[in-house]
Amino acid sequence: ADAQAGRALDRAVARGGAVAHHRPDGAAALSPAPLLDHPALVETVRTWLSVHGNWEGTASALGVHRNTVRQRIARCAALLDADLDDPDVRMELWFALRDLV
Repeated sequence: ADAQAGRALDRAVARGGAVAHHRPDGAAALSPAPLLDHPALVETVRTWLSVHGNWEGTASALGVHRNTVRQRIARCAALLDADLDDPDVRMELWFALRDLV
């Protein structure tokens, strides 16, 4: 657990982001709370993650322009203070959003 916490701290410091919090089961937790007041952002990021970050696929599924998708994803990244280009962050966000009903 100490080694995992050390790696999480090193990663957060290296990328200039917030320190990762860990659940009791040891899994890293990225909270989607900053997005919850923005239903369009939640829908966009869920769709975007489900099509593996494909701008065109997300735009088509949502019926919006791809630049709208890019702007919304950038807004999500800013609100979450997270690098959505990082596959580990994407995975954490996918699981966090999956747990929302």
